[in-house]
Amino acid sequence: MTAEAPTLRKRERMTSNLLIEALFENGNSQATSAFPLRAVYRRIARRQGDLPAQILISVPKKRFKHAVDRNRVKRQVREAYRRHKTLLWEGMADDQEWLVGFIWLADRHFPTKEVEKRVVRILQSISRNVE
Repeated sequence: MTAEAPTLRKRERMTSNLLIEALFENGNSQATSAFPLRAVYRRIARRQGDLPAQILISVPKKRFKHAVDRNRVKRQVREAYRRHKTLLWEGMADDQEWLVGFIWLADRHFPTKEVEKRVVRILQSISRNVE
């Protein structure tokens, strides 16, 4: 990792409905799981000025009824991704970009270290799929 502290910029979050649809509706996406997380990912051609990856974090209301609980889980996943995103970026071609959607599967909270381990496992799994 670099000497400076990694950050998670707004441009790294998937906000475009077109990208979200491309990730979930087309049959070109792949998935991997490390309970309590599932990641759906797809590689696309990078557009001008974009970063090597954009992420989406989903914690269904079905899993946690209270927003404070959903927000805690999203914060844990975001922090883990922020700290280890270079695992995903290494080895990427300059003209490629990852779209990654993290989906929470469990009905309970996990310790932050455990969530971080699972995010690292998922990022390593995705990065091995670079052709």
